[in-house]
Amino acid sequence: MYQLYYYPLNASMAPHFILEALGVEYELIKVDRKSNQQKSSEYLALNPAGRIPTLIDNGTAIFESPAICIHLAENHPDVNLIPPLGDSNRPVFFQWMMYLTNTVQAELMLYFYPEKHTLEPQHTTQIIQAQEARITEMLALLDNELADKPYLLGQMISACDFFLFMLCVWADEFEKPPLAFTHLSRYLKQLAKHPAIQTVCEKENLSLADYQSL
Repeated sequence: MYQLYYYPLNASMAPHFILEALGVEYELIKVDRKSNQQKSSEYLALNPAGRIPTLIDNGTAIFESPAICIHLAENHPDVNLIPPLGDSNRPVFFQWMMYLTNTVQAELMLYFYPEKHTLEPQHTTQIIQAQEARITEMLALLDNELADKPYLLGQMISACDFFLFMLCVWADEFEKPPLAFTHLSRYLKQLAKHPAIQTVCEKENLSLADYQSL
């Protein structure tokens, strides 16, 4: 049985979505960020980066959210959350997964933790503003990509879509949030109907009311 070390609405959310979508048995182990439990010696023995999430699979500890998502999808090819080897969509899958984690998520980290990226605390407000503008441009790119298809890979839902839903949740308080984009809004509202997303959001105490409005 899988074990997922998580914290609500953290980077563990995408692996949590995927575990639910796979319909497999798993155990949730909450890591209390408020007390910096992710920096404890016990947790660091599993994940030396001291970040959330960590997945335990048959005694092997795996960290980094996209790596966990890809591993889970590869472990359960029958659920089709990642295209198989030789499929023309497989490189497209990795393109979007890398874009979401290396670009969008990375820029969101600067937005949420500006104090870690300057030696001048008075500059944090400007960093936040600049980051929101940069990320809004990325959301526009994704909105355009979804103009004529239901999912990032076309007709096939994949681990990338669950990952993007998580990132859009994080950006929901922007001046122009993801739901303000025409195609991205349609896409997110459709994803919000997925049983795995509904179950996880209930467990992690996230209301989907905004995604259910007309």
